[in-house]
Amino acid sequence: MWSGAAALALVLVAAGLGGCSTAGYYAQAAHGHLDLLARARPVPEVLDDPATPPALRQQLALSQQIRDYAVTELHLPDNRSYRRYADLGRSAAVWNVVATPELSLQLKTWCFPVVGCIGYRGYYDRAAADALAAQLKAEGWEVAVYGVPAYSTLGWSDWLGGDPLLNTFIGWSEAELARMVFHELAHQVAYANGDTAFNESFATAVERIGGDRWLAQHGAPGSREAYDQMTQRRADFRALTLAARTDLAALYASSASDEDKRRGKAERLARLRADYETMKRERWGGYAGYDAWFARAGNPSLAVQGAYNDLVPQFVRLFERLGGDFPRFYAEVRRLAALPMAERRAALQSSP
Repeated sequence: MWSGAAALALVLVAAGLGGCSTAGYYAQAAHGHLDLLARARPVPEVLDDPATPPALRQQLALSQQIRDYAVTELHLPDNRSYRRYADLGRSAAVWNVVATPELSLQLKTWCFPVVGCIGYRGYYDRAAADALAAQLKAEGWEVAVYGVPAYSTLGWSDWLGGDPLLNTFIGWSEAELARMVFHELAHQVAYANGDTAFNESFATAVERIGGDRWLAQHGAPGSREAYDQMTQRRADFRALTLAARTDLAALYASSASDEDKRRGKAERLARLRADYETMKRERWGGYAGYDAWFARAGNPSLAVQGAYNDLVPQFVRLFERLGGDFPRFYAEVRRLAALPMAERRAALQSSP
């Protein structure tokens, strides 16, 4: 998972909310995003700079091939996004704070003008994110903070140069770089206010379909094998976490006492971590790339995982039902995005 799609909306409304109690939050969002844009340079300029390291030059050239493919083959927006590059000098574009009640998988939401309610709050400074996390914990919430390597401004920043490529992800493998670009551009195609699961699952579906096609047509030697291995690990991870979420949701909805729910929760999370260690040892050959996620696994991280994946199969089925026609697919997703949430979900779920 890698996107947070609300940044520019906060920039757009910041100036008009000076008397609001959240003015400080809007100010950091505006400052952080504008600082990010100010650091961006056109990719051709970076490529021509003798000081550009060869590895970065190679990845930037690859990124432009991927960007062109996104337009010509996936019919994603042809604008200025991902035609510039910025080195932020840090490991994440933003840090997201997510929270749930102690005995629930329901994400706390924050509501903003333009984008509606979303299940996270993003900060350009890790210390500010940690401060909010501490405040929420003191209020009784269960909290997680995680770094986000990229986010989308939904196409609204094109007049400022568009969303740039960043040092936080430019060094990724060919498959991961392609998937990230496709995912973030998909957010510019359709966006449903206040429906994080719909937005993220749609973008995830586009990244998977696009990533498969890119590698089949243009992948470097060996990239397909690495991609298939990564895809299988992700499938294993989703299956493991979905089982835990299903069990915990049933536990929290049961008539058991809070004390019994707490005990059951601790036991199920312990089993989740044990199952991961078994999977890592027996199926993954010791691959430890998910260690940090499982170390902090709890209600918030499990809830976020659901937002990015729960509706993906429905979007893939919709794409196939429409004959694999991207323009028709996007038009239907935009139609669904305009519906009230209950109608939107019902229509998506009923798609044959």
